[in-house]
Amino acid sequence: MNDTATLKDLKRGQRARVRALSSTGGIRRRLLDIGLIEGTEVECLGKSPAGDPTAYLIRGAVIALRSEDSGQIYICK
Repeated sequence: MNDTATLKDLKRGQRARVRALSSTGGIRRRLLDIGLIEGTEVECLGKSPAGDPTAYLIRGAVIALRSEDSGQIYICK
């Protein structure tokens, strides 16, 4: 992955750490509230049959995020 990798680039079973959020407003607050802060480890559990949303394991909880939102979460492996 390169420096501009986002959470939506993760494949099933891959893990990464959150580097930054580029979202704003209410969705930013929601992402921060569920623990998506710098350094948080996230694992991709898989996509829904339709391809969106994708389930992620975040701080012990399974959270489904739309690709629109996960594309605003920058990661590093």
